[in-house]
Amino acid sequence: MIPAAFEYHRPDSISAALAILQDHGDDARVLAGGHSLIPMMKLRMADIPHLVDLQDVADLRGISVQDGNVDIGAMTTQAELIASADIAKAAPILHEAALQIADPQVRYMGTVGGNIANGDPGNDLPGLMQCLDASFTLVGPYGSRDVAAREFYEAAYMTAREDDEILTRVSFAATDAGYAYEKQKRKIGDYATAAAAALLTKSGDQVSSASIAMTNLSDVPVFSESAGAALVGTACDAEAVKAAVAAMLDDIDPNEDNRGPVAFKRHVAGVILGRAIARAWSRS
Repeated sequence: MIPAAFEYHRPDSISAALAILQDHGDDARVLAGGHSLIPMMKLRMADIPHLVDLQDVADLRGISVQDGNVDIGAMTTQAELIASADIAKAAPILHEAALQIADPQVRYMGTVGGNIANGDPGNDLPGLMQCLDASFTLVGPYGSRDVAAREFYEAAYMTAREDDEILTRVSFAATDAGYAYEKQKRKIGDYATAAAAALLTKSGDQVSSASIAMTNLSDVPVFSESAGAALVGTACDAEAVKAAVAAMLDDIDPNEDNRGPVAFKRHVAGVILGRAIARAWSRS
């Protein structure tokens, strides 16, 4: 449980961090909260000669809500999301989901950017950011670019971020939609067996818009456009929810593991999505 020798860097600016990445190329990795990378290093499953800790980069922290837009620095912790009155008002689904990430000890160190950029299909925030139609800002040696959350994930632990880029901010529109984040897990602190994020808006007694995303049911988070479409224009009755669940099941591709066989995961996914839709509709 002792990592291989490495050189530790603690830059105080984005430009300094990028310079270190350029100097050392594939031998350097950035460190956010460390909950994924440090265990891999201790198990000798990752050999990182140069570790670039982003804790001192002040520009990567903070939450801003202005003119209907939410902007979150990548080094903002999950505990800070929970404590933010602005987040609770502008994106209550994010507040609700952050409360379900692991446990308080993890949330005090775990960061928004680390949870998103790692590409782990079991992490809670990637699917949620797809539900919110968020955009990720990546900064590299040749400038910055924005990538939609729905286009960011390519495969398990593989994303659109280049090795010499740093994810700096997350942005999305504030929402007053009915919301729910439902998660089934074996025990406190575990990854989800299945989780669902749902945002619904109402016009009269019908669904006017719906956004659905699922977590840990494929090698990437799953934004199920077809599940949302199945709800739009309906009264969100039992038949509509059944159609949305069926559409979602066509989009996921779970694997058997220690959380259960594929059939069990698909069953849990349907139950969890049904609960998320019902609760989001009750809040719309």
